[in-house]
Amino acid sequence: MLLAIDVGNTHNVIGVYDGERLKGQWRIGTRRERTADEYALVICGLLRESSLDPGQITDVVFSSVVPPLVSDLAEMARQHFKAEPLVIESGMDVGVPLLVDNPAEVGADRIVNAFAAYHMYGGPLIIVDFGTATTFDVISRQGEYLGGAICPGIMISLEALVSRTAKLPKVELVKPKTVIGKNTVANMQSGIINGYAALVDGLVAKMKAELPEEPRVIATGGLASAVASESTAIDEVDDSLTLEGLRLIYERKLL
Repeated sequence: MLLAIDVGNTHNVIGVYDGERLKGQWRIGTRRERTADEYALVICGLLRESSLDPGQITDVVFSSVVPPLVSDLAEMARQHFKAEPLVIESGMDVGVPLLVDNPAEVGADRIVNAFAAYHMYGGPLIIVDFGTATTFDVISRQGEYLGGAICPGIMISLEALVSRTAKLPKVELVKPKTVIGKNTVANMQSGIINGYAALVDGLVAKMKAELPEEPRVIATGGLASAVASESTAIDEVDDSLTLEGLRLIYERKLL
């Protein structure tokens, strides 16, 4: 079985594949001080809770936008799973031409998403990833990475709003019944959910105006579904896009 890990600034998304079948998917917090042994303990525990045998892991692939964790994850793969990991890092060549000023600046997660989305959906595409930052990535019909946009993530915006105001509380990020909220919580929920949907729709419209043909819009990330329900621009939500990209890259052994 293949262990795939997407290391983000806030969360690690972990998946286990048996061939093309995703057997389990989990999300844990990113901790820069977590050691290789601690990673192994957490991952093996998650596998066993899902009735999966850690001893059946034969291959490991991961992408990381947190450089300090790369060595610990690689050590975990070698020591605990006896596997030489395939590591996807910023700017790496996986067969996606990066037509930008500095390819080394393109994050590993964005490269993996571009590879996955193009192979799964074709092009042209706009990928919206709701992570620590909300990123927009544009892929041509030929599978070229053309660039994109980066905005503050939903949770960053909400945390800033709560921390910088005296009376606004932490709220659950769910869709309110109406756009015009009748209380503080509903006001905040409407501003975040509907506000980000409007941000997505507006940026996608401006990107489409710069493209020669109509792209398909794919959303991914932890809060994609919440925003997609209010967006007119998003065509499809794919929660496993990055994990699928890691699997596809590993299987094609493009590196």
